[in-house]
Amino acid sequence: QVPKDPTQRWLRELAALSQKLQQVHPNVLAKILKERTLYQNEEIVVIDKPYGLPVHGGPGIKNCIADVLPILAKMLENMKADPLHLCHRLDKETTGVMVLARSKEAAEKIRLLFKTRQVEKIYWAIVLGDPDPVEGVVEIPIVEKEVQSHQSHYKMTLAPNYRLCPEDGKVVKIRKNRNAESAVTRYRRLGAASACSLLELQPITGVKHQIRVHLAYGLGCPILGDHKYSHWSKLAPQKLPELTLKRLKLEQSKARHLPLHLHAHRLCLPLGQPLDFVCKAPLFFQKTLRKLELDMPKD
Repeated sequence: QVPKDPTQRWLRELAALSQKLQQVHPNVLAKILKERTLYQNEEIVVIDKPYGLPVHGGPGIKNCIADVLPILAKMLENMKADPLHLCHRLDKETTGVMVLARSKEAAEKIRLLFKTRQVEKIYWAIVLGDPDPVEGVVEIPIVEKEVQSHQSHYKMTLAPNYRLCPEDGKVVKIRKNRNAESAVTRYRRLGAASACSLLELQPITGVKHQIRVHLAYGLGCPILGDHKYSHWSKLAPQKLPELTLKRLKLEQSKARHLPLHLHAHRLCLPLGQPLDFVCKAPLFFQKTLRKLELDMPKD
């Protein structure tokens, strides 16, 4: 049945879209990606990745971007073309700019640019709360840990190099976690309203779930709709402030349907001359900004 409430309907549509992408024929999925092509030349193809579509396959995943790259290549070339290659990854729920390479050599070249931090990436995120200070750099290593709870699961988490000494409140250096990867994220607040903020983010490193972990555990401002990183020890829907629920016209019991509001807005790739790609935020993201009375950035 279709919910009467417009917010409910809208959230249901998003969840359905994600499921639909799993059920369509791979040719249809390739066609969707073809329509979302932002740029192409002899080396690369840049797409606007839709919400809810995984980049890689895995248990319970029928459709993913990696699997349809050979079909997409043929559609773009109208001939038998070499399959396209992945150069980097975005989380299933993240939307926005994604670069694919036309050859193995190009893919390796671009992967190296990402690895050596020569690619400039700008994300937008709607987060709960207000970061303090309103702009800065989070530089805390990240490690994967098993969460011991009634439902054991793995999460990325912070592995700080320092802690506060409980006796005198002094900062002391602690032994480095061997498995932790160094992670650096720049952030800047673009606006605040309805107990939420709109942030511009620049991940300098590329650790799995880095932005989500740095915002939730480093700044205490989890991304709206990030049900995984809004708590540590349990798998539960995000708890939203009263004002946010009111503006979104949402009940807390339905908060689990809220999508992750993280968008890869811009990517600058130094291939010969610098190539700059910008992808406007998806409709659901824009709608949320309007409901929360946050201004859409001009960029």
